[in-house]
Amino acid sequence: MIEIRREDETIRVPEELPLLPLRDVVVFPYMIIPLLVGRPKSVAALTTSVDGDRYLVVASQKKPETSDPGMGDLHPVGTVARVLQLLRLPDNTIKVLVEGIGRVELKSLRKKKSFAAVKIVRYGSISRSTSELKALVRSVKSQFEDYVKLSKKIPDEILISVNNVTDHDHLADLIGSHLVVGLDVKQQVLASPSTKHRFETLSQILSGELEILQIEKRIEGEVRSQVQKNQKEFYLNEQLKAIRKELGFAAESTGELDDLADAVADSNMPEHVAEKAIKEVEKLSKMPPLSPEATVARNYLDWLLDLPWGIETEDTRRIEDVQKILDEDHYGLEKVKERIIEYVAVMKLAKKLRGPILCFVGPPGVGKTSLGRSIARSLARKFVRVSLGGVRDEAEIRGHRRTYIGALPGRVIQSLKKAGTSNPVFLLDEIDKMSKDFHGDPASALLEVLDPEQNHTFSDHYLEVECDLSRVMFLTTANTLHGIPAPLLDRMEIIRLPGYLEPEKLAIAKGFLLPHQIEEHGLKKNQLRVTDEAIRAIIKGYTREAGVRNLEREVARICRKTARELMKSRGPKRVSVNGRNVDDMLGVRRFSSKRLEKKNFIGVSNGLAWTSTGGEILHIEVATVPGKGSLLLTGTLGDVMRESAQAALTYARSRARVLGLDEDFYQKTDLHLHIPEGAIPKDGPSAGISIASALISALTGVPLRRDVAMTGEITLRGHVLPIGGLNEKLVAAQSAGFRAVILPKENEKDLAELPEEVKSGLHIELVDKMDDVLPLALAAGSKKTFPLLSRSTRTYTGGPYAH
Repeated sequence: MIEIRREDETIRVPEELPLLPLRDVVVFPYMIIPLLVGRPKSVAALTTSVDGDRYLVVASQKKPETSDPGMGDLHPVGTVARVLQLLRLPDNTIKVLVEGIGRVELKSLRKKKSFAAVKIVRYGSISRSTSELKALVRSVKSQFEDYVKLSKKIPDEILISVNNVTDHDHLADLIGSHLVVGLDVKQQVLASPSTKHRFETLSQILSGELEILQIEKRIEGEVRSQVQKNQKEFYLNEQLKAIRKELGFAAESTGELDDLADAVADSNMPEHVAEKAIKEVEKLSKMPPLSPEATVARNYLDWLLDLPWGIETEDTRRIEDVQKILDEDHYGLEKVKERIIEYVAVMKLAKKLRGPILCFVGPPGVGKTSLGRSIARSLARKFVRVSLGGVRDEAEIRGHRRTYIGALPGRVIQSLKKAGTSNPVFLLDEIDKMSKDFHGDPASALLEVLDPEQNHTFSDHYLEVECDLSRVMFLTTANTLHGIPAPLLDRMEIIRLPGYLEPEKLAIAKGFLLPHQIEEHGLKKNQLRVTDEAIRAIIKGYTREAGVRNLEREVARICRKTARELMKSRGPKRVSVNGRNVDDMLGVRRFSSKRLEKKNFIGVSNGLAWTSTGGEILHIEVATVPGKGSLLLTGTLGDVMRESAQAALTYARSRARVLGLDEDFYQKTDLHLHIPEGAIPKDGPSAGISIASALISALTGVPLRRDVAMTGEITLRGHVLPIGGLNEKLVAAQSAGFRAVILPKENEKDLAELPEEVKSGLHIELVDKMDDVLPLALAAGSKKTFPLLSRSTRTYTGGPYAH
């Protein structure tokens, strides 16, 4: 037991008590304070204390965010407290009233089943009353009286309590508990080892706080004097106006107000906007020039006058010129270019045409943002860009109301002012990366901006007048459509930009990236020669992306190394990079393309997957072992892919007789399905037929063809459903060297839109049920093994191939 001495009593408490960690408060001895307890372990500690002798230890945490503090997360000095009252609230929290008993030092912490207990020892000593201590106490009491008088947060009644306390130890704790200071400062007072040391600490703290409070009082007095001075000036100005009026002088006209009125009259503002501006000028004339309201009104008028009312750039480009500029800036992207040419053609005929709202969707680095600049250049229009990544406040789009200090219009109006015309090409970049919080939803604010039926009367919160955005050509970009709300998506015309193929990357590198980097690095064309073989090696071995950003970085590395070689005193006059020495320039190749297996394997199928950087090959492996019929899935598979595996197994069980399997095979065989590269998360339904083929191959012992890749979702009835990302998947199959690809029959319409170079060299089989997949995927001899499957029909495109 530990003895804790108070003014006229001695309290004995156990050496180990339940722990109640506190986040934002320090409990002093003699202090009675209500606490709200919600953490389960804290609730259990309180319950244990109440069931026992009602004592527990309260100690402050070093970091409030720690949910389950250990010994190192607590301040070493705490307080033994006694539970006075306890009230359980409906939300399972407890409101408890505790009284601080005495200081203790925490020695060790022991975590029990539902709460933590600490072993404690008595901490600190009571200093002997000396003349020095008495003087120190008087000084601290005097400082505290001044502190209470200056502070507005402490009631004056506390001084009565301070004067009535005679025990020095009690007095120090009473003063320390009422200081309006940080948690660490209060803990410093609590941890003082003796009464004298405690009063010395309080004296230092009060000295610093008094100095701050005196400065605050002085600043407050200066502000009050300034306000009185402004009121006096206003009163005298009003008297001066009245005197001038009585004497018959004409009202004083300021040049600034006349200039504003003339500017409004000379502008091309619509009638309703001009009326609003004139009213603001009249209001401004009645305001004191130095008043805050005058500054707000003046800024508002400046914004109205700076906007390009009725100013448009003339679209003088011919269709041939537009096509030429688009081809100069971007290789490929035929669909996008075709849509812009159509817009220009209709605009030439209709004269008045509302601007289209196009959304470019594609992986990073394919040229979505630069395409916006190219479109603006081809149409001879101004270009403005607003990045919406991370925007979560509606005011970013619509602006703040003028009642707020520092209010401004939204990004749309600001960009129009920057463009200087009312028909620019306006790019809203990264529209899929907006978020929302309690400030509002910016995506909802964009509904009016991007709706051709509404944006001719767009109203900004700051301007409070209608602005016509119908002549603006809005473009948006996104990496995926998942983050865009459906109503906003419905207002845009989606144009997908797929990843570049290897021939396209080669053409882009030769025609743009390499000449641009040679110029950027101060080289001459004849000083560096990079062969097509070297560029292909860079594409395959040093980059893995849908766009060309990393390809440009690698080309820049070659230019830097070339510059270094040329600057050597005995260096070469010309550097040539080919497939043989590209490794010397760029180091070991970081990527290796997935190639065909050397032979057919049982239980190994080739799936096709879509990623943000392009298509990928998935080698799906299935192994069978004796067991009780469990299905083990590994390789960081998502919920949808796991469900596809369950559906594939159910299909195999339903076709057990056709496949020549025992009808109870699932009761004595465990199946383990694994997709390599386990650190990479994988999900989606398109691996359904690949998983089913691998499962059936493992169960029947018939190998799968190594040169066949497949993709498609499977149902319980064995139907094959369509998939997305077809372009990227076929590019991956083509790069890996597959001879045939099995696709869902419902994707036949998508094949017609793909360029021929994507399909060349691939025999594409279209199927609508799983029974059609197995004869195509299983190696030679499978037809004889499963005669019922050989009668299934299949649809295919492309020429014949050996089976």
